[in-house]
Order: sequence, then structure tokens, then C-alpha cells
Amino acid sequence: MSGQPSRTTGYRERNSTADRALDILGMFSDDIPVVSATQVAAHLGVARSTGYRYIQTLIANRYLEEAPGGGFRLGLRLLELARLARRTYGLSEIAMPVLTELAATVHETVLLTRRVGDLVICLDRAESETHRVRISYERGATLPVNAGASALVLLAWTDPADARALLEGVRLQRFTASTLTDVDSLMARLEQIRADGYSITRSELDHDVLGIAAPIRAAPIREAAGAVVAAVSVAAVASRVSRQDEDEIRMQVCRAATTISERLAQIDG
Repeated sequence: MSGQPSRTTGYRERNSTADRALDILGMFSDDIPVVSATQVAAHLGVARSTGYRYIQTLIANRYLEEAPGGGFRLGLRLLELARLARRTYGLSEIAMPVLTELAATVHETVLLTRRVGDLVICLDRAESETHRVRISYERGATLPVNAGASALVLLAWTDPADARALLEGVRLQRFTASTLTDVDSLMARLEQIRADGYSITRSELDHDVLGIAAPIRAAPIREAAGAVVAAVSVAAVASRVSRQDEDEIRMQVCRAATTISERLAQIDG
């Protein structure tokens, strides 16, 4: 009946209020850390008094606060929510969408790895629907640090003195005739990888497997100060990858590593 209040209308009004609140929070950026009530009203297309009421609601719930020089800035409640959000994200969760996209783009197997002491751990992998390759890096597998593109990338950005001490302190296993087991040769190889920004290996861990890896950093920067926390790599059957395809895969791997690094930086704040 027309005289009865509409539940649907009430729901829409509540939803509209939430939308307005989100619109206000969306006004903030690196370039706009503080907004005024007048700006809010103009942004929402409402009277200044109406915009101010929305602001007061956000202040009461600690999503906004008055800025020292006037206007309003983001409140402490958002910092609390950001901290909680960061706790729900792990490296694999952040990286997996990028790994999946990379596998679909290059049509090869993609790996996410991390170094723990003298071992490299495969945290996750994404398979191509086009090509499959039998490799030693299954999810959860551990391998020594001297073989494979991922292992060398992870070691390359370790402090050189620490890397040498690590290599001299473990038995360097030979997997194929191409596996490096001489410490001096490995140190020279790591220096070249740092200069290149990526690692390429051929049949050094598995026969006829091409590995291309790039570092994932704690911050999306290329300087040595950016700590490497993981690596993204592609593993493919070497005999079916042309030189042109190899160059394309290398570019895609480096791009994926940069994307994951940037997303990590966003989560870490």
C-alpha cells in the first residue's frame, strides 16, 4: 500500500549514503592529502551543509579527522584497516594473479621462489594450458642455491661476502654437465646477473630446460638497496624456444617481477 514505508527505498537510501562516503574517501590522493567541506560538496554535487554532514559522520567513525592547517585528512581508522588488510595478504596471494597471466602470455610454466638459508623453495607455480614441462621445481620442493635461474637470481642480490660464505659452506651439487660448482665461477656469474637484472640458464638444473628469472623486490626500485625477497621465473623446454621467443619471455618475466614488486610495496605501505 502507498501509505506503508518502502523497505526497498530505505535500503537504497542506506546504499546511497555508503556510496557518498566512499566518494569522499576516494577524493584523497598523494596530491590531495587534505580536502575542505566546500570541495566535498562540489565533488558530490550537494549543498555545503549536506557535504559537511557526511564529513561529520566520517569523523565520528574515525575515517576522517580535522587537519592541523584546516580542512580534513584521512583518519586513524583507515590506518587500522590497512594494517589488518596487510595481514591477510601473503606473497603467493599477491603474486598468483601475475603468475597466471604470465603463464598464459608466454605459454610456459611459471614459478615463484624464495631463498631460505642455503635452499631455494618453490612457493607456487602456474601452468600453461599450451605447454607442459617436467621440472624439478614442484610446489614446496627445495633445491640448492647453485643451480637454476631462480636460485641464481635470489643469490645474486645477496651481499657478495655473504653469498661467497654460503657457497663455500655447502656442498655444491652437480645436476647436469652445465651446472656450476666452482665458487669463483659462480661469483662471477652472480655479478653478471646483477648487471643484467635477470638470469638465464640452459640445462643447468634439468636437461633441455631453459630458465629465465627476475628478482622481486621489497620496493619497486632497481637500485641495489631494494631488497630481493623472491623471484619469478619461466621454465620451458629449451629446444622449442627460439631466440626471438626467449627475448620476449625475458621481457615478460622482468615486467611480471616489477608488477609483483609494486603490489608488495602497496601492501607494505
